Amino acid sequence: MRRMTALRTALSALLVVGTGAVLGTAPAAAAEDAPKAGRAPASSGVLAAMQRDFGLTRSQAEARLAAEKEATAVEKRAKAAAGTDYAGSWFSPESGRLTVALADPSKAAEVRAAGATVKPVARNARQLEANLRRLDSLKAPSGVSSWSVDWKTNKVVVEVQADRQHDNDVERFLAQARDAGPLTVRATDHEPTTFAAGTVGGDPYYTGNVRCSIGFSVHGGFVTAGHCGGAGQAVNGWDRSYIGNFRGSSFPGNDYAWVNVGSGWWTVPVVLGWGTVSDQLVRGSAEAPVGASICRSGSTSHWHCGTVLAKNETVNYSQGAVHQMTKTSACAEPGDSGGSFISGDQAQGVTSGGWGNCGSGGETWHQPVNEILNRYGLTLHTA
Repeated sequence: MRRMTALRTALSALLVVGTGAVLGTAPAAAAEDAPKAGRAPASSGVLAAMQRDFGLTRSQAEARLAAEKEATAVEKRAKAAAGTDYAGSWFSPESGRLTVALADPSKAAEVRAAGATVKPVARNARQLEANLRRLDSLKAPSGVSSWSVDWKTNKVVVEVQADRQHDNDVERFLAQARDAGPLTVRATDHEPTTFAAGTVGGDPYYTGNVRCSIGFSVHGGFVTAGHCGGAGQAVNGWDRSYIGNFRGSSFPGNDYAWVNVGSGWWTVPVVLGWGTVSDQLVRGSAEAPVGASICRSGSTSHWHCGTVLAKNETVNYSQGAVHQMTKTSACAEPGDSGGSFISGDQAQGVTSGGWGNCGSGGETWHQPVNEILNRYGLTLHTA
């Protein structure tokens, strides 16, 4: 859907127009700071989107955002208190609290003092992540969709396509995976795919005949998905004018890239709301916990919200596995690749792929933005 000329004109002094998620930047270190105290967690537009996507009242959406903001701060304190016995954490919208899995019950009082609820478990995060790395070293067949640590069950979870779970190569992979450590297998009816698209009308950036969406502005450019283009490829904006080039790109293995910006284009700390919500200012990149609400912006399906379902998940696309992704219940569609995931005013990541669509629903993965900033030495552009 083409944005109206009036909207382009109104935003031209502020936005690097021409993307499903607009540019944004600030120092990588400062980017990880929590949102400043006393600032409203979201605009009225974000609250309206949460009311629509989660079935909340406005006061319930405000309360949830405030609780998630507190949980982000609690998570940092609780991890420090748990030390090497930390075994993951997640936010519960029902209770409004963060739960921390803890491998040593003797530290429970310290973790509770940090503001978290405690769940005793057998294995710490390092043990579980070591199991995950052993799976990452295996070559997964196409019938395996993804794998990640499930903090709630204290096990690694492998998702397998239901109609492929008895294939010889899938069973062989699962046998090797079980040798790596405790494992749960879940059947899924969906195959993950990336969300790039061929050239169509809309408000995109283009690399050849591929349309994708801008993620966040960084000083000197923007970050996006790696499957949208390789290093050195030229990038054009919504109006087909030249923006810059991919300066770095990684896919598969990772799914991130960054593009330099010039030729009359510039960067701003904004994510496009597409008229569904107000355009959102980016103020940092404090990572939201599992269970928190999250919204995404893209050039095809525009603005949609969901919940963080899992972190550090490996997704097995047809092109190869991509590691350390975050899974959410927000929907996306072809052309949304590279677009912004944001929680409140905090940048979270760039859209990679998923399954489903915004008509029938689905799940979507993003590559965390802080990983991209650290990999390329970039600085997020913040308001």
